[in-house]
Amino acid sequence: MASTAEKYTPRMKHRYDQKIKADLQKKYGYKNALQVPRLDKIVINMGVGDATQDRKAVEKAAEELALIAGQKPVITSAKKSNASFKVRDGMAIGCKVTLRRERMYEFLDRLVTIAMPRIRDFRGINGKSFDGRGNYAMGVKEHIIFPEIVFDKVEKIRGMDIIICTTAKTDAEAKELLRGFDMPFRN
Repeated sequence: MASTAEKYTPRMKHRYDQKIKADLQKKYGYKNALQVPRLDKIVINMGVGDATQDRKAVEKAAEELALIAGQKPVITSAKKSNASFKVRDGMAIGCKVTLRRERMYEFLDRLVTIAMPRIRDFRGINGKSFDGRGNYAMGVKEHIIFPEIVFDKVEKIRGMDIIICTTAKTDAEAKELLRGFDMPFRN
């Protein structure tokens, strides 16, 4: 027999479907529900500067990024050689992961409710970091703000870039969408 177990819906996805979508449709006057902006994907990128001296540094960073994202990251390699940075073509220099669907909403929930309040001297994120097409990029200086990372096992504190891609046409619509998810923009 088939089980009647309900499919799990992340909290942020439920909030988008119930409240944010209706609020945006009313504010911007969309005629069709499919015109309402939504989250497309979240890309997390971690550059590993000391990968030129230590090859294991990229693997360790990838393990930590996998803990944060809940998904195995892709190791990124250099496209060109650069003698001043001691980088050769094809050398592993970082890792990245692209989150979609449920994992994307789960990560956004943890970022907003758990990780951001743990940032030292946090006064909100910059509201001007949009790219003109409705995508938002932010940097985090310490990856240890995520509760999945055990501080005692961390060899080196690394930064990361978090890019939130939306289907919004303008930055104002995207900012309103992210405000609905309680993103703490500073005034």
